[in-house]
Amino acid sequence: MDLKKIEKFIDKQKVSFISSIDNENYPNMKAMLKPRKRNGLKEFYFSTNTSSMRVKQYQNNSNASIYFYHKGLIKHVGVMLKGKMEVLTDQETKNMIWKKEIPYSIKKAKRIQIIVF
Repeated sequence: MDLKKIEKFIDKQKVSFISSIDNENYPNMKAMLKPRKRNGLKEFYFSTNTSSMRVKQYQNNSNASIYFYHKGLIKHVGVMLKGKMEVLTDQETKNMIWKKEIPYSIKKAKRIQIIVF
């Protein structure tokens, strides 16, 4: 798949899977909604609560991967990207990814960015 096709594929998916590493060095996988924002295939922005287990894991070990998957009638397609996850809490970043219609407070939300190398 060329890069443009990969980007289109990612944009069509409603769910993504993100992985983190726990304190015993085992991978943890979690289903998330699609990224709130992405810059090409280098930066993906997700949001979660600041007190979540995943945030603590990324703060302790930034190694991460994200996986996008589509189950077709005949074939299944998936794309995995790996990189470093960075927990961002600045207001400028929150403003960039949060939409006005989000019904809960952005004070309790964190944006997570994965930078793929």
